[in-house]
Amino acid sequence: MQSLELLAPAKNLECGIAAIDHGADAVYIGAQRFGARAAAGNSIDDIRQLCDYAHQFGAKVYVTVNTLVYDEELPAVKQLFQQLMDIRVDAVLLQDLSLIPHTVAADGTKALTLHASTQTDNRTAEKVTMLKKLGFKRVVLARELSIDEIAQIHREVPDVELEVFVHGALCVSYSGLCYASEHCFGRSANRGECAQFCRMKFNLLDADGLLIERDRYLLSLKDLCQIDHLEQLVEAGAVSFKIEGRLKDAGYVKNVTAAYSQRLNQIIARHSDRYCRASRGTVNYTFTPNLAKTFNRGYTTYFANGRQPNIASFDTPKAIGEYVGYVKEIRGGSFNVAGTAQFANGDGLCFINEQRELEGFRVNRADRNRLFPQKMPARLRPGTRLYRNNDQEFERIMARPSAERKIPVTMSLCPTPDGFSLTMDGITVSMPCEHQQAEKPQHENIVRQLTKLGGTPYSCNDVMLPDGFSYFIPSSKLSELRRMAVEKVQEREHHSACDEHHSACNEHHSACNEHHSDSEVHAANCKKSPAFSTKTPLMQCRHCLRYALGYCVKNGGKRPTWREPLTLQLGDGQRFRLEFDCRNCQMNVYAD
Repeated sequence: MQSLELLAPAKNLECGIAAIDHGADAVYIGAQRFGARAAAGNSIDDIRQLCDYAHQFGAKVYVTVNTLVYDEELPAVKQLFQQLMDIRVDAVLLQDLSLIPHTVAADGTKALTLHASTQTDNRTAEKVTMLKKLGFKRVVLARELSIDEIAQIHREVPDVELEVFVHGALCVSYSGLCYASEHCFGRSANRGECAQFCRMKFNLLDADGLLIERDRYLLSLKDLCQIDHLEQLVEAGAVSFKIEGRLKDAGYVKNVTAAYSQRLNQIIARHSDRYCRASRGTVNYTFTPNLAKTFNRGYTTYFANGRQPNIASFDTPKAIGEYVGYVKEIRGGSFNVAGTAQFANGDGLCFINEQRELEGFRVNRADRNRLFPQKMPARLRPGTRLYRNNDQEFERIMARPSAERKIPVTMSLCPTPDGFSLTMDGITVSMPCEHQQAEKPQHENIVRQLTKLGGTPYSCNDVMLPDGFSYFIPSSKLSELRRMAVEKVQEREHHSACDEHHSACNEHHSACNEHHSDSEVHAANCKKSPAFSTKTPLMQCRHCLRYALGYCVKNGGKRPTWREPLTLQLGDGQRFRLEFDCRNCQMNVYAD
């Protein structure tokens, strides 16, 4: 049976615990350094606490060490790896392949399980095969792949775990191949310092200087949402479904994790003979997940079913939120909305104005569908489509405890020759206790005492007693039996995690002995200092402006009226030449 994993982001310990509570089977988190989000670092102690919490549910913690590392930083990375081994993290995500030999402890007793970050540009079965030979258990595939391409990779390399992104922000360049931020601002995306070059305004010019587009966010993509393609991704062979968002807050993590966890459960319920969840526990929610109410730039399925129109958000790189209706009538300092949405004081609304710019405002007072802004937007017109990017009522719900995760167990209490035994979740504990016949029924008190599992990850709805059981057992003895059983079950989970680490160490050693010659690792590694020139792409994109603007002849578009090459121009005058590689259906961006 194939286990399926929902993988959620953790900016910090709070977000990590929220992800587990709301149904994640695993979380990924950055340490203090060397993660691809430099602004989302965490202490070793916080990661240890997250591991302890997650492992109770059989959930896993992966740590991102997915930046390129300079030689002088190697001692610090080695120390980090040793610390991560000591606290029993379940895997590390790597980009820099030269770090592989250092993920085994010096004495050979411990090793880190390796996942190849999407930053290693994983698009083909050949690349996945190479990473497998280097010792990687899992490969995070490029976001740009279609479901058919993922299925093909799985068919060719069936014994490597495939992780796919299913939700969140999209990089316009293939991950690991974007040098625009470093070129323009001296901040390397491969060092965790992306300056969001792709979220900037550009002019688009042709070879004669003709202005084709003015001040548009031509490289800014919508956000990914594959919740309706989740089952297809499962059938394609993916086993881990990754939510992007290590800079997002706990509210985002709660809502998105809950939505995908519930959908994954529905898929498993339909195919219970084939699939199961990768961790334990059932979740009770106090809210209904709604992806429209979480930060988003509008949603796209990207290339899931091949090239699609409208994957970009040319008008704004900011969150636009959920569509709530259109302006019906404006009167004085208020207006009414045609639609079914309910509003609250303090809601944040926005719209695209006549200049194709995003304009936002705050609702001071809501009287049903009549809204009174703090300041009436000057460019608001009847017929304008409205979006809500801050739902006050939903934010209040997300700020409160909104889910509880418990592992359901059954208990069985039986007499032994010198006392009683309690079996919980397959673990049996015993203690000596005098057999006293009860003067009145004890079933209710026994159940009450044994099911006091507050503060543990377990819940018990059924306590079984043998027929004719009529013994009196002091409440203190029942409490002690319960405590012993809980400790033994948790100890089993701890040993299970340790066994997995031991297995990973053996597998890692085997891979190291067979494949890790220095020459091969360095040959496979990414360039650390690309030489920027007019011949070196700053970005390699599957997003294509020629297609997006309706001029891809290959896909039935109009014949271009401009003369190529086209050029992107930033507000400060910097220019970037575009190359349309139609054979590979790819757009490359060069320093001009």
